[in-house]
Amino acid sequence: MSLIKSISGIRGTIGGPAGDGLSPIDIVKFTAAFAAFTAKNTTKNTRTIVVGRDARISGPMVQKLVIGTLMGMGFDVVDIDLASTPTTELAVTGENACGGLILTASHNPRQWNALKLLNENGEFLNAAEGAEVLRIAEECDFNFAGVDELGKVYKNTTYNRRHIEQVLALKAVDTKAIAEANFTVAVDAVNSVGGVVIPELLKALGVKNVIELNCTPTGDFAHNPEPIPANLTGISELMAQGKADVGFVVDPDVDRLAIVCENGEMFGEEYTLVSVADYLLGLTPGNTVSNLSSSRALRDVTTAHGGEYNASAVGEVNVTTLMKATNAVIGGEGNGGVIYPELHYGRDALVGVALFLTLLAKSGKKVSELRKQYPAYEIYKTKIELHAGIDVDAILAAVKEKFSGERITDIDGVKIDFDESWVHLRKSNTEPIIRIYAEAHTQDEAKSLADRIKSVIDAMIQ
Repeated sequence: MSLIKSISGIRGTIGGPAGDGLSPIDIVKFTAAFAAFTAKNTTKNTRTIVVGRDARISGPMVQKLVIGTLMGMGFDVVDIDLASTPTTELAVTGENACGGLILTASHNPRQWNALKLLNENGEFLNAAEGAEVLRIAEECDFNFAGVDELGKVYKNTTYNRRHIEQVLALKAVDTKAIAEANFTVAVDAVNSVGGVVIPELLKALGVKNVIELNCTPTGDFAHNPEPIPANLTGISELMAQGKADVGFVVDPDVDRLAIVCENGEMFGEEYTLVSVADYLLGLTPGNTVSNLSSSRALRDVTTAHGGEYNASAVGEVNVTTLMKATNAVIGGEGNGGVIYPELHYGRDALVGVALFLTLLAKSGKKVSELRKQYPAYEIYKTKIELHAGIDVDAILAAVKEKFSGERITDIDGVKIDFDESWVHLRKSNTEPIIRIYAEAHTQDEAKSLADRIKSVIDAMIQ
């Protein structure tokens, strides 16, 4: 069993003793801590918190505990039930609420669930705020409300529709062009909430032919829910049969979007953001942001449009913070996460789908042809397992010194930029490992670079 406490929320496996997995006791404790933090820090006059959830099997149980705890802390709850992460983010501002809780373990397997924490702007807490919630929970520094101050619960299941309407209203989304293209679109929603909202979005965009795979929100995931090539053989095989123009795959909480070409080949998660950014920068030139572990292709595309690219530390809140500081018109993460401030500061697969279909319709090209027009890069990921007693920070400092002649970024581990490639080293917060990400023009070159860095670290350890 596992319980991972971080600034972005509380994630754990269901079952087991308290403090070991995400037990009912842990759910209550961390929900109460979040409520206490929110009561102290909100600028709102109301005491309202929005709760949404993905379709995981444990969702109803976790939902009831969370809502009851928030009521016990004196907060009214707007229960939007089955809803994506970006939908819940929009619902926080839509309800003028003090904050929000999303009950989802994102791409983790079915035995996991999590509490993701949102502020009154519908955005994730920053590092200091997340740390304060963890402190409150650790010290049980909260008081429950008396009987006359208990909160109430209100059901509102209109936000999926409202989210779709807001996407359709974006100036960069051209429903006329999409409808006229007469696309056939395949969708794999891994039997979670994307199976409800993505087909509905496609029909609203003017797509008449939708092929649904795993779109029944049972929470019984049809395959590993992380939208990476190894897990997407079903939709890839369907696309290879020539049955659709494009395939879309979302994770259980619909904040990541993977695209499959008409021939069954993967468009590449990294290129979801790259392609959408290319389209938007053609309309509105400006700056972009992604994290340090995302593809250099976004930098290349941004520069070609006359904009400035910046890289943040890994983590959505770090990306959005830098986007605001640099007035970025588009940003996100290389895992298929598109953040478009025109709607909100959150990864949103609905926005990604609508913008990509507009780009595809206006280009008149096949998806595979569109992919070929972007800079060619490949990312290779590996890790080094460490023995007890090894000083990871000292190793990273030594690597930084050894490659001091290259361009070094150390805001999140150590990233070394070479002329035609880069490598990023990060220590895990949950495992005794160093994660290694390398990018080059080919997979072999990226692997070779990663292996070279691994050899350097191995020599240091020995």
